[in-house]
Amino acid sequence: MRILLDTNIIIHREASKVINPDIGYLFQWLDKLKLEKCIHPLTVEELNRNKDAETVKTMNIKIGNYHLLKTQAPFEGKIVEISSKIDLNGNDINDSKILNEVYQGRVDILISEDKKIHTKAQLLNISEKVFKIDAFLEKVTAENPALVDYKILAVKKLYFGEVKLADPFFDSFREDYQYPPFDGWFNKKSDEISYVCFQNDVLSAFLFIKIENEGEPYSDIAPPFVAKKRLKIGTFKVTSNGFKIGERFLKIIFDNALKQKVTEIYVTIFDKRPEQERLIALLEEWGFKFHGIKSTKNGEEKVYVKDFNRDTQINLEFPKLTYPFISKESNVFIVPIYQAYHTELLPDSFLRTESPKDFVENEPHRNALSKVYISRSYERNLKSGDRIVFYRTGDPGNAIHTGVATTVGIVESVITDIKDEATFLALCRKRSVFSDEELKKHWNYNKYSRPFIVNFLYSFSYPKRPNLKWLNDNGVIPDILDMPRGFRKISQQDFINIANYSFRQ
Repeated sequence: MRILLDTNIIIHREASKVINPDIGYLFQWLDKLKLEKCIHPLTVEELNRNKDAETVKTMNIKIGNYHLLKTQAPFEGKIVEISSKIDLNGNDINDSKILNEVYQGRVDILISEDKKIHTKAQLLNISEKVFKIDAFLEKVTAENPALVDYKILAVKKLYFGEVKLADPFFDSFREDYQYPPFDGWFNKKSDEISYVCFQNDVLSAFLFIKIENEGEPYSDIAPPFVAKKRLKIGTFKVTSNGFKIGERFLKIIFDNALKQKVTEIYVTIFDKRPEQERLIALLEEWGFKFHGIKSTKNGEEKVYVKDFNRDTQINLEFPKLTYPFISKESNVFIVPIYQAYHTELLPDSFLRTESPKDFVENEPHRNALSKVYISRSYERNLKSGDRIVFYRTGDPGNAIHTGVATTVGIVESVITDIKDEATFLALCRKRSVFSDEELKKHWNYNKYSRPFIVNFLYSFSYPKRPNLKWLNDNGVIPDILDMPRGFRKISQQDFINIANYSFRQ
């Protein structure tokens, strides 16, 4: 497989100073999978335009490690049409010519962090061949589970004082926050809680959040905030690794916001580094909107906010934007999930008989908020915004007491028209609990009834779980001899009754 690397990837990889640590993970996988690393002639031209002759000499030596494309694909047809509408300068046109190599099929994949390249790829209907670093890492970890040691990654809660401040992970914070110095601020937080993630004993993610009450001053933010109880994302950084840790940390943020009953979440962030740009994109995907600018001695930071008012109008078409809130108007379905897969897919929904230590959140499908459920249910009329109540099947012979409703999900999309096994595997593998072999068995179980896919958002877990006896006594599952084998619609009142039981003190 030929992988074309965008110019900025090469520049960051071969720079004397580590600018983007995600590049290291990317090249580890490219080497591990023995993929051909390609470079475009236009990239070489750009590298040679550097004013420092020594840098040019060094770069030309290093690019000998890449396969230089001998020719350039003809720049013609639809891509020229799109380029003429979007590209503003010579660099943009060069990016289109680099994209053209994958459009014309001369390379298999292009890896780029450039937003415009991804916009053009979408217009050309080749988004599945153009990846950002994080998305590519997620793809290869999902496709090559035998090459991944999943025990190396886990989210932990630690005091600031337990985290090694000298770790290079914090160098970018030290550069960005000098007034007051970042190290001094960090040390003063020694007794406060942070959320961290280590990969091979190397810090790869860090999160600090705090609650601010109505009297908090915001004189350095324009336009000014109105008085509200807010959750502030104080420090948030995730390096790319394909494990969806960013989504897992968002779940921590949202859970804390619900617990503290805030009405808004906000973050101030620079956008001068790749990980900052990626974080902004993640936040926007989950409903954060640009508010304004925070001006300090360190410079101007962008301010992003997410409305967290429980009375907000739910976006049924794009439920991520108003996550984790659910609509009272959408349909409700109950669906069974076997014990063997339950806590793998829904890691916050532990039963008292299960040990959290057995389910450390260290695989992509556990960390992701967007998940996949595979079904051959006769009922397929689910739509975005609908609610799903997951029923964990009980022990044989004692299901009436051990089978329980545990979790609520929000339907994001339903895919029923799947052309072949390869497409099915590609759609499922990143967010499903099943291995490729298990997915193939699902696909081939009955050629006259192929499975379909429900993409859903993991919303919340019931604190007190009603068992099958309660569900039967209260009419949610009126006939225990006729248990739902797939999706079964239940009423809004059933949903309310389950919630009243579960959240009752």
